[in-house]
Amino acid sequence: MANEEQTNQQQSESKNSQGKQNFQGMKPPKGNNNIFIVYAILLAAFIAINFMDLGSSSGKKTTDLEFYKMLKSNEVERVVIVNKEIVEVFLKSNPGAKDVMGGAKADYTFNIGSVESFERKVDEIQNSFPDSNKISIEHQTRHNYLADIIGWILPLIILLGVWMFIMRRMGGGMGPGSQIFNIGKSRAKLFDNAEDKVKTNFNDVAGLEEAKIEIREIVDFLKNPKKYTELGGKIPKGALLVGPPGTGKTLLAKAVAGEAGVPFFSMSGSDFVEMFVGVGAARVRDLFKEAKAKAPCIVFIDEIDAIGRARGKNPNMGSNDERENTLNQLLTEMDGFETDKGVIILAATNRADILDKALMRAGRFDRQIHVELPDMNEREAIFKVHLKPIKVSDEVKPEFLAKQTPGFSGADIANVCNEAALIAARKDKKSVEKQDFLDAVDRIIGGLEKRNKIITREEKQTIAFHEAGHATLSWLLEHAHPLIKVTIIPRGKALGAAWYLPEERQITTKEQIIDEICATLGGRIAEEIIFGKISTGALNDLEKVTKQAYAMVTYFGMSDKIGNVSFYDSTGQYEYAFTKPYSNETAVLIDKEARAIIDTAYSKARDILIKNKEGLTQLAQILLEKEVIFSEDLEKIFGKREFFSSKEHKLIDEPNGTQQNS
Repeated sequence: MANEEQTNQQQSESKNSQGKQNFQGMKPPKGNNNIFIVYAILLAAFIAINFMDLGSSSGKKTTDLEFYKMLKSNEVERVVIVNKEIVEVFLKSNPGAKDVMGGAKADYTFNIGSVESFERKVDEIQNSFPDSNKISIEHQTRHNYLADIIGWILPLIILLGVWMFIMRRMGGGMGPGSQIFNIGKSRAKLFDNAEDKVKTNFNDVAGLEEAKIEIREIVDFLKNPKKYTELGGKIPKGALLVGPPGTGKTLLAKAVAGEAGVPFFSMSGSDFVEMFVGVGAARVRDLFKEAKAKAPCIVFIDEIDAIGRARGKNPNMGSNDERENTLNQLLTEMDGFETDKGVIILAATNRADILDKALMRAGRFDRQIHVELPDMNEREAIFKVHLKPIKVSDEVKPEFLAKQTPGFSGADIANVCNEAALIAARKDKKSVEKQDFLDAVDRIIGGLEKRNKIITREEKQTIAFHEAGHATLSWLLEHAHPLIKVTIIPRGKALGAAWYLPEERQITTKEQIIDEICATLGGRIAEEIIFGKISTGALNDLEKVTKQAYAMVTYFGMSDKIGNVSFYDSTGQYEYAFTKPYSNETAVLIDKEARAIIDTAYSKARDILIKNKEGLTQLAQILLEKEVIFSEDLEKIFGKREFFSSKEHKLIDEPNGTQQNS
């Protein structure tokens, strides 16, 4: 029995504790108390207006017709018209009735439109009555003071509620800890405690070996500051990570914080800029104040070009610029703290050319760490990282995938791996196979296949010869990119596509650019040779060729008549200029030189295609039959490319590469 009583007591205690927890769970969050108060006030006002009419009696609702019947039957004792709108009817059968407030209680009430019409109707009915049975009509004016007060206060309460709602949508509520009172506070996210601490390290950052070498010194300083300060050395105050999108700048900054094991402040450059004047500068001051309190620490500002754009280039024509005020405060703060405090500023941008020079001078962002697109070895390392959580078959090799993705960033590689897994899952496979990765690369570069797109036979022939022209010239020209695959299946906006495997070189010669222009013009030339007419399918080709030709003349100095002159502007000072950095005579000469380069390449490509017209036709016929051809088909028709080394030819044998749309 004792055990049963103890068990019952424990069960009751557990139910009580569970009930308390449930009740506590129903409580509104602490930060939401104010908004609940506003809702309660609005609800009370609604109830007061709709259900608390203290100025009128609580009689049953009726109509004027029913009242006239009661009046004719001599049941009415008296009638009171309240505020010229409401008629209260008191019956002889219920004299002296009181309401809840102690006043006379009317038996019936109804509304009237006109007092004169009502009184005239009552007089007509009572004309035949003796004087002793006639009733008198009283008039009263009553005030509902509560409704009047609420009528004034309620609009103010509604405006207050709307204002509080807007403030909460902007990131805070009301009260000392809310955003409206802390609008000038820093919005940086702090990773400091055991749960939020950054766990990324350099092992999670594949590739970027040169960047990691430079940035390891910052980690070493945060761990062993005396090693540098005892010798009188000073660590750089800031490091700027510069590189194209998706190369891993933010990931590298997190790895620094994870390796150093120090607090990490992270925010975007746009978080400083707000619609209120002076907020950006206030947030900069608060950010550095918090950083000094948490030192040693790392402050990371992503996309710093949002506030760091060069001053004087904004087309606001001298108006007050909140962004420039924020930048001025940032420059002041970066000069205002000592490096021995252990506060390191990291920033990332892909537009270093537009940053203000004062921001990048020594003493602020002393170092620029370039995070470039990964090469083939780095892509292989990145693939190894992203392939770990994916179930891949044994035939998938990271080195093979690295060869198929030239020019891909780390984010692009992550997308390839994810897309391949989705494709394999769509096909109900148990593992991700090699072909799934190839399909993922094709889809990312060219878009979705559109096999159901309506194309006439004449259009399909034109597309086939167009792509065959590209393929023929890319195979026969020495400096053109090696062809991997050609297809006439529409992808995205392109009606056909060719995949190439470009050589990863750092500099390009004039002969290489000319051959690339020739290969690009091959589609237009093939249409002209075979059909004797041209189409709009070469739009993308002509755009690319025109840009290359003008770049040769105006940027690279590859024109004999223009000479060794470059009009390339690396500083961006002509971004908002209305004049060109050369005369009108030079502009005419540039046009002539660009046209001459294109005409020369066109003639060279035309001669090659006319000489190999038979092979061009064979290739187009194969393409019409199979819709997709590979480098092996070109090798059967034109033979091997003798001017390529065995290593380069080995890359050509792989069935994929980079795409050229037509």
